[in-house]
Amino acid sequence: MATAAGRIGTSTGALLAVAAILLGLSSEGSAAATKAAFVKKTVAAHDIVIFSKSYCPYCRRAKSVFKELNKEPYVVELDQREDGWDIQDALSEIVGRRTVPQVFIHGKHIGGSDDTVEAYESGRLAELLGVNSKDDL
Repeated sequence: MATAAGRIGTSTGALLAVAAILLGLSSEGSAAATKAAFVKKTVAAHDIVIFSKSYCPYCRRAKSVFKELNKEPYVVELDQREDGWDIQDALSEIVGRRTVPQVFIHGKHIGGSDDTVEAYESGRLAELLGVNSKDDL
């Protein structure tokens, strides 16, 4: 037969377990919110932002477009950060894509490598940056 103290101990243990689970979920949600805030703050703080991985050929391709326009993007190399995976998750939530690169100009999401090259070739990228088109360089 269980005693009142035994039932209280079991109930307290169960409550503590539930609280630990909830706190764990809460801290994960908080970490995701922090990374999303980092992405938004970074995008707002710089005219051109590329979320990239240093070894990625598509990222190098996107970066080369800005070099052609004599513009220096702010680059976040996700593979060189301990929280890079979490930032990439946040990007997925914000823009709907988990792939890199992800390019932003004046706070506006341009897209990935193909989107950036297409915008460059059409002259839209130069227009967004307020520079002469690639044909005028």
